[in-house]
Amino acid sequence: METAARAGFVARGVLYVLVGIIALRVAFSDDGGKQADRGGALTELADKPFGNVLLWLLGLALAGMALWRLSEALFGQAGPDGRKAGKRLSSAARFVFYCVVSYSVLAYVAGDKGSGSGSTDRQSDDVTATALGWPAGQWIVGAAGAAVVVTGGVIAVRAMLRKYHKRLRMSEMSVPVRRTVDVLGVTGGSGRGCLFAAVGVFVIVAAVRHEPGEAKGMDDVLRSFRETPAGPWLLVAMALALVAFGFYSWACARWRKV
Repeated sequence: METAARAGFVARGVLYVLVGIIALRVAFSDDGGKQADRGGALTELADKPFGNVLLWLLGLALAGMALWRLSEALFGQAGPDGRKAGKRLSSAARFVFYCVVSYSVLAYVAGDKGSGSGSTDRQSDDVTATALGWPAGQWIVGAAGAAVVVTGGVIAVRAMLRKYHKRLRMSEMSVPVRRTVDVLGVTGGSGRGCLFAAVGVFVIVAAVRHEPGEAKGMDDVLRSFRETPAGPWLLVAMALALVAFGFYSWACARWRKV
């Protein structure tokens, strides 16, 4: 499980670094050739030498992350309070999430190009449109959007408060490494939280206006930052934060308590 977890953190880091790099390109170009989301990251990796091999390794590593999260749900997380119901439920939710991500990557490399590379924007539209058609659909979508906003806020605040310290073997790091990990953890975690919150805001707007098209996936949300008065610089800051979170994930692969 330890090997599976550490491989999973490496894979998560690869995805975030690639999405951040694509977002940097989008900041200064109107070229829409690559999506700034998981699908774009997979396409980017597939275009590299030995791309299929790398994608197989990525998908299997993410499956390892899912198995580790399942073991946490069944037996508890590392730490004195790891067996609490809330912690185990959180791990169970992450297990489901990483199962979906791993399946999409493995299906993509196995030949289903519409699986992992599907646009998150189109997926958001489809899911929102379906939910809005349910009885009390506007309330359900609005509540889901609010939950995503709160989740993003919690992620950002916890990163800024450096709550991740208790999950890392900080005592094994030298002072320069500890400072670097803190920069990556605070910058990457707060940026990731802000991105989640922005996605939630657009979902709420879709619910209020009863317009599924108002809901945006990661790609459209990142591109919307370029349209703010700050110009491309807000998107640049977000892209760098995502790259930082990718590097932080690699630090987790080395020092995370599992």
